[in-house]
Amino acid sequence: MNQSITDSYHHVTAMITHQVKPGRTQGYEEWIKGISAAARQFEGHLGVSILRPQAGKNPNYIIVLQFDHIDHLQTWLDSDIRKDWIERVQPLVRADETVQVLTGLETWFYLPSLGQGTPPPPRYKMAVVTWIGVCLAVGTLSTLLAGFYARLPFLIRLMVSSGLVVTALTYLVMPQLTRLFRPWLYGKRA
Repeated sequence: MNQSITDSYHHVTAMITHQVKPGRTQGYEEWIKGISAAARQFEGHLGVSILRPQAGKNPNYIIVLQFDHIDHLQTWLDSDIRKDWIERVQPLVRADETVQVLTGLETWFYLPSLGQGTPPPPRYKMAVVTWIGVCLAVGTLSTLLAGFYARLPFLIRLMVSSGLVVTALTYLVMPQLTRLFRPWLYGKRA
């Protein structure tokens, strides 16, 4: 298990990778539903996303599991319930899973095409690209929604704008910036 844990009280993401055996995809998809439901029962669970294999790019399933902090994630990872689910998946996968735990900005900088286990870029590079992303998101949303914002009370305006910025960064801006700045962020690894 490859873990880069710096602070046990921050939001944490675990990226779990499996390579499914040919012809076992349907069983694996059913397994994902079951283990996801089991994980949701654990304290601190914030959600799960599944990145499915892409032909010619990445042959692996990547499970992105989020918890509110490392203690709750570790409780799930070490639980007997999870161990039982891992035993069930063994006939469906080619090798043991890999687990990478991410605790900060590096979750925005993960590119499946670089392969599992690739370390995140240096923090100063992540900070620069994040700053560019925040400037783009805040500037664009402020311009587009200026009239709408003017009618809202300050606290509501702050909540709406920060929610929109975080959503834009997570789903639109950072994936594009990570690809655009890939050579600078990852150097020879890109």
